[in-house]
Amino acid sequence: MRIALAADHGGYKLKEKLIANLNSKGIETIDFGTNSDSSCDYPDYADKVCHAITNGECELGILICSTGIGMSIAANKHPGIRAACCSDLLSVSLTRSHNNSNVLCLGAFIVAERLACEMADIFVSTPFSGEERHVRRVSKLIELDKYLEKK
Repeated sequence: MRIALAADHGGYKLKEKLIANLNSKGIETIDFGTNSDSSCDYPDYADKVCHAITNGECELGILICSTGIGMSIAANKHPGIRAACCSDLLSVSLTRSHNNSNVLCLGAFIVAERLACEMADIFVSTPFSGEERHVRRVSKLIELDKYLEKK
């Protein structure tokens, strides 16, 4: 499995920690920036990760900004992306198993480093449940993406 990660200046340091954590567990990561804490625009980095997922280069993505909210909004503008801004372990587990989310958004000012590492571990290791009700609901999201792309 290959995981795409990116952050703006507010999430840069946490992104570096998450990459080290995932790599230490043998999980391949691709770093789409930013590479410093100099001010930058989060939509640019969300775009890179979302394209890596939709073109098949990566299976999942993790985006970090100060709150996780901006990255979540930007990511969810992309058809085929189901991004969830989470700040607890249960939400991370359920967004993967119920919503088949493919992008986790974290707030570096909201979630402590240790918790963020646990959240990333859960995100990459939790499969979609495949239960009929969840398949039906995610299918409706996919159909909505297709409808909106035609408009």
